[in-house]
Amino acid sequence: HKEKNQSAAIETGGEDALVGNVNKLMVSPPGYSGAPRKGHLVFDACFESGNLGRVDYISEFEFDLFIRPDTCNPRFRVWFNFTVENVRETQRVIFNVVNFSKTKSLYRDGMSPVVKSTSRPKWQRLPAKNVYYYRCPDHRRNYVMSFAFCFDREEDVYQFAYCYPYTYSRLQHYLASLERRNLPYLQREQLGLSVQQRRLDLLTITNSGKSLPEKEKKLVFLTARVHPGESPASFVCQGVIDFLVSLHPVAQILRDHVIFKIVPMLNPDGVYLGNYRCSLMGFDLNRHWQDPSPWAHPTLHAVKQLIVQMNQDPRVSLEFYIDVHAHSTMLNGFMYGNVFEDEERVQRQAVFPRLLCQNAPDFSFSNTSFNRDVVKAGTGRRFLGGLLDDTSYCYTLEVSFYSYMTAGSTAPVPYTEETYMKLGRNVARTFLDYYKLKSKSMPVRCRKDKNPQKTTMSTGY
Repeated sequence: HKEKNQSAAIETGGEDALVGNVNKLMVSPPGYSGAPRKGHLVFDACFESGNLGRVDYISEFEFDLFIRPDTCNPRFRVWFNFTVENVRETQRVIFNVVNFSKTKSLYRDGMSPVVKSTSRPKWQRLPAKNVYYYRCPDHRRNYVMSFAFCFDREEDVYQFAYCYPYTYSRLQHYLASLERRNLPYLQREQLGLSVQQRRLDLLTITNSGKSLPEKEKKLVFLTARVHPGESPASFVCQGVIDFLVSLHPVAQILRDHVIFKIVPMLNPDGVYLGNYRCSLMGFDLNRHWQDPSPWAHPTLHAVKQLIVQMNQDPRVSLEFYIDVHAHSTMLNGFMYGNVFEDEERVQRQAVFPRLLCQNAPDFSFSNTSFNRDVVKAGTGRRFLGGLLDDTSYCYTLEVSFYSYMTAGSTAPVPYTEETYMKLGRNVARTFLDYYKLKSKSMPVRCRKDKNPQKTTMSTGY
C-alpha cells in the first residue's frame, strides 16, 4: 500500500516531498523477508555533500534513483553523491537517475558519473559507453541518466557522484594546512558565518615589507562555490591559491605587485548539505547581490560589504572581481563579462580572457561572451560591474563539468581534479602577462610564451 502511495505521489510531482537523504537503506526484493543477503544493496547519502532521496527496486539488476531536491527549493535536482555497499562479487546493475530538473546535460555528450571505492580511493569517471541519457515516458517524460556498473569486490564500499566532490571539511583541512606553514605573505581570516554557523573564510595573499607600498598595489578579488554543486570551481580556486603561495618566480613577482583576496566557499551550508544551486534556505545566492540580507544571505552580505568598503577606500585599487563556476552544458573553460556602451572599455575587458587563452590550452575565447541578460542582474559579475568604476573588470569564470577540446584535438579530453587545478594555476599566472610585470631575477623560460604573437596581441588594446 505504501509503495502504491509513493508512486502516486511521484506521478503528481510528489518527489518534491523528498526532503531527507537515504540513510543506510537496504533495498531487498519486494515481499522478501528473512536475513539480508549479499547483493541486497545498501544505499547511503547521510554524509557531507551527500545527495540521494529515494531508491526504487525495479529488478535485481535495476534500480531507480531519485535526487533529493535542494533544501527549501524543489526546482533544483542535479547533484547526487551516495554510497553503495553489501554488494555481491560480479553483481551487475543498472542505476537510473530519474528526476533531473534540467533537460540539457553534458551526459548527452559523453559525460559520465565518477566512482571510487574503499580499495581504489581515487575518483575516476565511468566509461562513457556504459552511460545513457534519454527522455523517459515512464517518468513524466523527465530526462533519465542510466549507467551500468559491475561490482567486483564484496568488501568494498562504492561511492558515485555527479562530479568530483570538494566538501566544506576538505576546504577547512586545506586552509588549516596552509596556515600551519606560517607563510609571511598569507593571511586567513573569518569574514563571517553562514546561517548554520560555518566559517566564511577570506585569504589575503601578498608580499609586505620590501615590495611596493600597499597603496600602489592592484587588488584582485576572487570568489568560488556560490553554487554548491559546482565542485570544479573549488579545484580551480585551490589551483589559484596553490600557485600564489608557491615559490615559483612568477608567484613571487605577483605577490610583490598585487594583493589577492580570495573567498574559496561563498555558500558553505549549501556545499555541506549536498545542494546543487541553493543555500540552506533555498536561495540562489547569485541572484541576491543587489540587496543581500544579513540574516538570510549572511555570507553574501559580508563579502559585498567588504568589496563596497574597499571600493570606497581611495588607497585601494580594486581592478578585478572573478567569480568561479562550473557549467553543465558546455565544454572548456570560458568567461562571461559585461556589456558597456564605451567601445574602448569593451576592448579592454577582452584583454584578460585573450591572454588566458594563451596560457591555458583548455580555455576557449570563442565560448567567452559579454552580456547584460536581465535574468543575470543579481549576479556578482553584473552587480559589481555596475558598482565598480571603469578601470575594474568583473568576470564569471566557467569551467565544464566534463571536458575540454584543445586546438588540435578531435575528441574531448575529460577534466580531472588535477587539470581543474591546472586551469587555476594558469589563471593566476595570466596576471603577470596582464600587468606585464618583469623582474631581473626572473629567468625568461618561466614565461612559457608558446605564441610569438602574444606581445603584439596584448599591446593592441
